[in-house]
Amino acid sequence: MEKVNLAQKFDHIPDYWNPRIAGELNGQQVKLAKFKGAFEWHHHEHEDEFFLVVKGKFEMHLRDKVIELKPGEFLIVPRGVEHKPVANEEAEVLMFEPAGTVNTGNLENSERTRTNLERL
Repeated sequence: MEKVNLAQKFDHIPDYWNPRIAGELNGQQVKLAKFKGAFEWHHHEHEDEFFLVVKGKFEMHLRDKVIELKPGEFLIVPRGVEHKPVANEEAEVLMFEPAGTVNTGNLENSERTRTNLERL
């Protein structure tokens, strides 16, 4: 058992939209990723997703509204809800979701799909 320093972990992430596993508990994973630019519209059929902004800010686009998230704020996107994260500048984001959740959800053949995540 060791403590985790988020700033140090984010320093080891050189790219965007490529989540890394920072911890696991009770069948859930704590993932870290840097966001920049726009992701793709997608949804997760069986998983809710938790997004916490550590540094920077980003917008979560939903079909009926846009929610801006700043440091210290989080959003839970319920399963089945189509969403698209957009970060105009670099954002550091912590995600909490069931192990095995694929970052692109229902988009199986996206170039951004990551299935074998690196552990930090």
